[in-house]
Amino acid sequence: MGLFKSFTNKFTAPKANLQLNLNKFSAELGENLTGSLVVSSAEEFDVTEVRCEVQCVEQARVIKQVYDPGLKRMLPKEVMDSAVLFAAKPILGGPSRISNGETRNFPVSINIPAGGRPTYQGMDKRVTWSVKGVVAVNGRPDATSRMAEIQVIPAAAQPVIREKEIVREIVRIPCKYCQGLMDQTLTVCPHCGAARTV
Repeated sequence: MGLFKSFTNKFTAPKANLQLNLNKFSAELGENLTGSLVVSSAEEFDVTEVRCEVQCVEQARVIKQVYDPGLKRMLPKEVMDSAVLFAAKPILGGPSRISNGETRNFPVSINIPAGGRPTYQGMDKRVTWSVKGVVAVNGRPDATSRMAEIQVIPAAAQPVIREKEIVREIVRIPCKYCQGLMDQTLTVCPHCGAARTV
């Protein structure tokens, strides 16, 4: 029975329930996303690390040349293309042993980079952010939480404080030839190009 169990363990994740509890599911660029990852185990197993996996994916509708075997030539076709713009795996805990029936709480703090892209959904493009909790185990599939989608918004603009503001008055004078107003500091009229005479 022990041999059968060790064989099946290679294909099954540990019996553990992972619950990712974030304080909020939205963040500004440059802000930290905080919360906790709760791991409740129904079997005893060794953990190599506990981590979160966060990523930002951009999907865009593009035109690509695709081979059509029926026509035996390349044809333009509209497809959805995707690219990972940001990915990180912040570690919450190192190697340890989790016992049957044990529940552990790991604090989560994930930095959303200030230079990242905010969440966006349009007709031809979308940018999504997602995060999940992972308990990594050697020789077996990892135990994971459900994937949570987060809303990332641009950082609020900081108010500009001006300590001193110098106000100067600009005097306008009429041009002798076209009667258009021009700054007193100019030597040529910007309307007709005549040289200032006064």
